[in-house]
Amino acid sequence: MAVQLLTPEGMFAPVPYHHVSISTGARQVHVAGQIARDAEGNPVATGDLTGQVAHALRNTARGLAGAGASFADVVRLRFFVTNWSPDKYDDFIAGIERVTDELGIPRPLPPLSAIGVDYLFEPDVLVEVEAYAVLD
Repeated sequence: MAVQLLTPEGMFAPVPYHHVSISTGARQVHVAGQIARDAEGNPVATGDLTGQVAHALRNTARGLAGAGASFADVVRLRFFVTNWSPDKYDDFIAGIERVTDELGIPRPLPPLSAIGVDYLFEPDVLVEVEAYAVLD
């Protein structure tokens, strides 16, 4: 495996992700911001943060697979969430947990950031996911 995930002693824990990733591969995969749209561009899970997180991660998995990668190769995830507030945390995490087994997402998760933004691509888009992976 080209990616080692870890949380060094003394860093804030428990969190549902690792703080550090070390990559040793030479091939990088960057998956641009994925949103909750089907293959025809139709909105999925309108108004449902949990559903949109899950579908955006499914689209991210498709992008990774297209490059010969999987979530096991992911060094970093970045989520952009519209109108973020702490009361959305449970719905956000539920979206991740909904597809963890289905997509082979490691637990704890790779290092990630969840960034609150005013709006995204279109008014119905609640979340966008970016992934960075390294392959041998």
